[in-house]
Amino acid sequence: MYKGDPAGRQLETGEPVTWNQIIAGMSDVLLLAQADGGAAEGAGGDGNGAAAPPPNAPGNSMMQLMLMLIIGVFFYMIVIRPQTRAQKQKRQKHEQLLAALKKNDRIVTVGGIIGTVAEITDERVTIKIDDNTRMKVLRSSVQELLNEKSEKSELD
Repeated sequence: MYKGDPAGRQLETGEPVTWNQIIAGMSDVLLLAQADGGAAEGAGGDGNGAAAPPPNAPGNSMMQLMLMLIIGVFFYMIVIRPQTRAQKQKRQKHEQLLAALKKNDRIVTVGGIIGTVAEITDERVTIKIDDNTRMKVLRSSVQELLNEKSEKSELD
């Protein structure tokens, strides 16, 4: 089939072998091995005549289950756990902000409205937006507390 260099990288025609031809040949070998179903191995292909376990043997399904379990634990440790930890820290920070809220604080609501706290109740905050404009919002809709330093840097 191949001739030329000792590694067999040329066809009989003298043309070099491409990667596509190598991959196609490997896939043909894999398909033939699957079509055999391990018959050559079970018929003494390994020299001791022991039959290979069938593909649906309990050991194979147990290995698949263990593999899925390991992948699930890995996914939990790498993706889910850090994300929930970050969400918990963000929630605690927001709760601390709401607990420390007091009259005359400059705040930004979730909707982007900037105002000064005029009155605080357990569930609502009245913010003063302009001299004659007041708005009641839920306490949980307060997004952040503005300090004077950040406001001056925004105006510059």
